[in-house]
Amino acid sequence: MEGTPFPSTDASSRQIPQNLASVSGAPQPIVSSGERGGVLWMTGLSGAGKSTLAHAVKERLEARRCMVVVLDGDILRTGLNSNLGFSHADRLENVRRTAEVAALFKNAGFVVIGALISPAREHRSLARSIVGERFFEVHIASSLAVCESRDPKGLYSRARRGELPEFTGVSSPYEAPVSPDLTIDTAGLAIDDSVARFEAFIQANIAPMRFSV
Repeated sequence: MEGTPFPSTDASSRQIPQNLASVSGAPQPIVSSGERGGVLWMTGLSGAGKSTLAHAVKERLEARRCMVVVLDGDILRTGLNSNLGFSHADRLENVRRTAEVAALFKNAGFVVIGALISPAREHRSLARSIVGERFFEVHIASSLAVCESRDPKGLYSRARRGELPEFTGVSSPYEAPVSPDLTIDTAGLAIDDSVARFEAFIQANIAPMRFSV
């Protein structure tokens, strides 16, 4: 394999106030009738490369002045979702809150890249129902063995010792998507190839608003 390997590691009715993001002197979005936002909902095991890929794609899109935001599950759990645990009910609420935020950004014209394990098909179905049109399920596929070998924070080791209950892939199941809109095998693809595939999918399916310079 050549290239750089992965490192260890009803919605249509929602309206956004036009002056919500209006800042004097700030770059203004270039709007045309064909431009629209969308949500790329990344799902996969811990260590599959969701966050790495999400932020790499974000940089590529920003270089083209696209309006893009990453909703990283780990970061959201330090703020918006900090009061949630990992029970089935809490995981479902974690997804619900994140999907509501994603829908707001999508309707404002952003490309939204969500990076959450969201292990159950029920979770992703809920997210899709909240976001509505232009919701794309992206399976970041990697074997459990590969994900454990990356594990920079030692989470899998702790889970194996029983220190982290309900840890996806070890003590809690992961339900892989049956028919995702896009699958990226990060165990078999280098970062650059994975980013290129993801970016090509976005270009083919979403026409985001862009900032003027």
